[in-house]
Amino acid sequence: MHTQAVVHARYFDGASSRPHSARLRIQDHRLMVEPTDAAGFEAFELPTRDVRWPERTRHGGRIAQLAGGASLQAVDVRDWDEWMGSWRSESWPVRLQQSWRGVLGALLALVVVLGLLYELGLPVVARYAADRIPWQTEVALGEQVLESIDGSLLEPSRLPLDQQQRIRSGFENMVRASHAEDALPAKLLFRRGAKGLGPNAMALPGGTIVLTDQLVELMPNHAGAVLGVLAHEFGHVQHRHVMRQVVQASALGVMASIVFGDFGALIGGAPALLATLGYSRDLEREADAESLRMMRRAGIPPRSMVDFFEAIEAWRDRQPSVSRDASVLDIAFASHPATAERIAFFGNAE
Repeated sequence: MHTQAVVHARYFDGASSRPHSARLRIQDHRLMVEPTDAAGFEAFELPTRDVRWPERTRHGGRIAQLAGGASLQAVDVRDWDEWMGSWRSESWPVRLQQSWRGVLGALLALVVVLGLLYELGLPVVARYAADRIPWQTEVALGEQVLESIDGSLLEPSRLPLDQQQRIRSGFENMVRASHAEDALPAKLLFRRGAKGLGPNAMALPGGTIVLTDQLVELMPNHAGAVLGVLAHEFGHVQHRHVMRQVVQASALGVMASIVFGDFGALIGGAPALLATLGYSRDLEREADAESLRMMRRAGIPPRSMVDFFEAIEAWRDRQPSVSRDASVLDIAFASHPATAERIAFFGNAE
């Protein structure tokens, strides 16, 4: 490199705040600093690699930082930029920063990347994290969630005890027929849905599955459909879907809990969080696949689930619009794949 282009600057020696008028030029990779008045300072030179050239900003000043706290400051920003451009090329990030199109493009790219991370990366991280949360912690969380919704969303069951026992025995037999001994434990509880909950079933953290009276009453002579719904919820338990959803909804806090071993904040905040969460469609499809596998192993016709979806749709159509919109934890509909898709899934499995 060889250039004789010059630019005027103010030189601060690092010892006082008094500026000196200076002339700068570059020659053979060396910065020449020369005074423009006799009473200023002695001329000196130094390699350009020993000078710090901060990135220029759109409206900021221009400065070069020297050793010992000394610095050079531009007198005219435009002249300085032209002088720098004559011997030194800027990096592409700096050029982008000076262009509103570049800034806008970078912002859009960031939004796209964050969206991809949320849609593709976060579920993977959530699954990894959920699998490392101790099962005892999840059980404790499930107990707290059940306590928080008992008496508000749920009431004591009114089903006859012998009917409850028949359903529980059928569920336990289905689990034994389809799972190895290392399956995560599940416990079936009966409750009556309150506040518009209606026909429903839900998997809580720690393996608790709640079945509402209204769902049993909706299918009074169809035990296979009820067991198919329970198998779906059992699939949520086995794949720890509840914890994966909690991790995704509060990723930073949960990851910190996993790293530091403190699950207190997770247990304290999860009940309210779970009341607003719905499973993703991918998780619902995974639970449907588990339901189908269990029904086949237990000899239950997959068509039973088709009957269930048709019955639940008919029930929903009979509900006032306000009641339908107010349903909380609506396992039959919220975030599930479209009913027609699920009917086709189980109907084609015959």
